[in-house]
Amino acid sequence: MKRRMGWRLWVVLSLVGYVLLVHISRSDTLPLLAVWGFLFVLYGLAIVFKADQDAFPLLGSAAVVFRMIGMTTLPTLSDDVYRFIWDGRLLAHGFNPFLYLPTEIIGSEIATRSGLTDALLQKLNSPDYYTVYPPILQGWFWVVAMLTSSETGAVFGLRLPIFLGEIASLWLLYQLLKGYKGVEVARKGTLLYALNPLIIIELTANIHYEGLTICFLLAGLYYYQKCKPNVSAVLLGLAAGVKLLPLIFLPALLDRSQLLKSLRYYLIVGVILLVPFAFFFDSVVIERFSTSLDLYFRRFEFNAGIYYGLREIGAYILGYNPIATVGPFLALTSLSLILFFSWTNRLTLTLPERWLWVLTTYLLCATTVHPWYVIPLVALSVLTRFRFPLLWSALLILTYTAYGNVPFQENSWIVTLEYLAVWGFMAWELRSNIR
Repeated sequence: MKRRMGWRLWVVLSLVGYVLLVHISRSDTLPLLAVWGFLFVLYGLAIVFKADQDAFPLLGSAAVVFRMIGMTTLPTLSDDVYRFIWDGRLLAHGFNPFLYLPTEIIGSEIATRSGLTDALLQKLNSPDYYTVYPPILQGWFWVVAMLTSSETGAVFGLRLPIFLGEIASLWLLYQLLKGYKGVEVARKGTLLYALNPLIIIELTANIHYEGLTICFLLAGLYYYQKCKPNVSAVLLGLAAGVKLLPLIFLPALLDRSQLLKSLRYYLIVGVILLVPFAFFFDSVVIERFSTSLDLYFRRFEFNAGIYYGLREIGAYILGYNPIATVGPFLALTSLSLILFFSWTNRLTLTLPERWLWVLTTYLLCATTVHPWYVIPLVALSVLTRFRFPLLWSALLILTYTAYGNVPFQENSWIVTLEYLAVWGFMAWELRSNIR
């Protein structure tokens, strides 16, 4: 009885924390760190006191309620949503969002007809870049723009598939884990994902479509292990259609003893990914889309571990920021390690573990690692022996200290502490599992 009361108090305290957090701006560093730290302390207590043993229904329901908080409020930690609204309004008025730079069309007839104002332009974080959101997402932006012209209505509509995807992800994680090791492990693993504050706040509350990608990715894995490769390929194609990132998982699915079967799988993924592009096809779309992706590796940098070290060395030797060369070099290094973890027989790895190390490699070599980029890694980790992504998820809030500085500036000591802690725990887990 006392234990049940304790978990009810835990839910109430968490609920208060999330209600506060969805109203705190990313520039309000101290309140943000305090509330988010409090929520992670509660999360740690749930793990230590093994919440899965007697409170799974209560905490599972609470995890759903936490994701509903702030469904109609504007995101406070991200401004990506305004590009979603911008692209959706262009589509709703018959204009291809892949063809126009926001800064070039503002004030033009295109912008006027689409309801694109200077006030909305000021909220965009990359107005000088072409959109990089794939056609499947663009289709949903169009639906939302057709249904509502208000910002609040658009925010709710844009959140909805992420919320539904999250509910499906919880069910898929439970089913996958139950198939691996039984009900008790399934409860524990599902709650590790369901109650993680980073996931609750960054996905539904701040409208990051990694939540939908995770849903399709887990569904693809579920049907792959059910020996339904065609269904799995369709779902993996949808995951890549939301975010291109899942394409890095394809090499691990190569069956060299059945190459035709693997090629068919890849073909289905490719068709699902590429056919929606036909609705946006133009002679310059591919060029502009690829240009924006290339700029991502050559211009943008945030919370990068290995890259920052190489950047400092390069700047010391060359006298300038070498991102234009270091970025592609790290991308090539990442590709080599991705293929190694996908195909190596030297390590005894399950498919989720191969995907875990493939994504870890990609993130460690990336020049930009926003907090929500690590969430798919957390989802994969609960299907494996490794828990270092949970530590990483707790430390990522520290990266928001950069937004509290005017002008924006990262703290190199914070980034160093973050990565040293993650690498140290990762090394300890590798050593323990090898033993």
